[in-house]
Amino acid sequence: MNRVAAPAALPHPPAAGGWREGDPPGRRSWVVLDGPLGLESGATLPDVRLAYETWGRLAPDGANAVLVLHALTGDSHAAGPAGPGHPSAGWWDALIGPGLAVDTDHWFVVAPNVLGGCQGSTGPSSRRPDGAPWGAAFPYLTVRDQVAAEARLADALGIDRWAAVLGGSMGGMRALEWAVSRPGRTGSLLMLAAPAASSAGQIAWGSMQITAIRNDPGWQGGDYHDAPPGSGPHRGLGLARRIAHVTYRGEAELTSRFGGRAQPGELPSRGGRYQVESYLDHHAAKLVRRFDAGSYVALTEAMNGHDVGRGRGGVARALRRADMPALIAGIDTDRLYPPAQQAEPAALLPGSDRLRIIESPHGHDGFLIETDQVGALVRELLPRPAGPGPLSSPNRS
Repeated sequence: MNRVAAPAALPHPPAAGGWREGDPPGRRSWVVLDGPLGLESGATLPDVRLAYETWGRLAPDGANAVLVLHALTGDSHAAGPAGPGHPSAGWWDALIGPGLAVDTDHWFVVAPNVLGGCQGSTGPSSRRPDGAPWGAAFPYLTVRDQVAAEARLADALGIDRWAAVLGGSMGGMRALEWAVSRPGRTGSLLMLAAPAASSAGQIAWGSMQITAIRNDPGWQGGDYHDAPPGSGPHRGLGLARRIAHVTYRGEAELTSRFGGRAQPGELPSRGGRYQVESYLDHHAAKLVRRFDAGSYVALTEAMNGHDVGRGRGGVARALRRADMPALIAGIDTDRLYPPAQQAEPAALLPGSDRLRIIESPHGHDGFLIETDQVGALVRELLPRPAGPGPLSSPNRS
């Protein structure tokens, strides 16, 4: 059955979704960076705080640390069940844990919430030093700024070098930036469903989503975070999510699941919906309750500006700096970041042998769904380290 029920009547969504002060912390820990963070734009961001989660135990020499980086609307909860502070189960729950592809009996896994996000890290919905929400005053960020913050997090955790940096989509952009900007701190790289530089088409998709949010009267110029429930830019954020979700899924999958069928009991000719519209409504309604529109704009702008070759003599020259074992994978049905965009770094990175292809009917979201195929790539990149035995207890830590 492919029916998606109409959303049940719910209280008005919050003006700003996401984790807020006073919410249950869940598994999160926090680091406040030592000193302000200088940004590529020339601006400075004070009092930067990054939320993160860990699994496993750091080896005495720190050599078993693995960095896992989330996509646009993801967060630090890469593994573990839903619960207080975590509305959803971990987005790579099938990959991270004892005996799994990223085996936490041997590896120490760190997953931060990205700078600019809304799940505990400093972003537009968090408070400035004067106590007011950042809102419209939050500075423009780049992927390089986000990686610079993550490098400061690694410093605070006592990690000089990651055994591997793993990420898909926006997380793949940051993983590649780690490899290019900090090759000495990146032991190996797995980049999934991401480009070396965003294309005009991808910038266009992102710009439409940003425009949808900014054209919502509830946006209030970006200063809506203390508004009452129901008055924030949730309509614009919901529209942005609908646009994005179409790019995340494969055409054949949507046709197979929904075709041109109407939602049961609804006639499109009389204001009802098609089944695919109901499906998009469902995903929009979920997102507006767990994500902040300001973070969506800030992170989409960072993705639009992603280009590892900027200021480095172009993509090809920049990629030659990343001399470490690398696996680059695309998804055969991805229409947002098609495999041709992964072919370039797969061919140019010194430590990459060839482009790997994940076969999936699910389009771009295959990097989250096809965990058996992704797990095989992870195991290839991360063989078990030599040592006397597990570093962690049998339970996830």
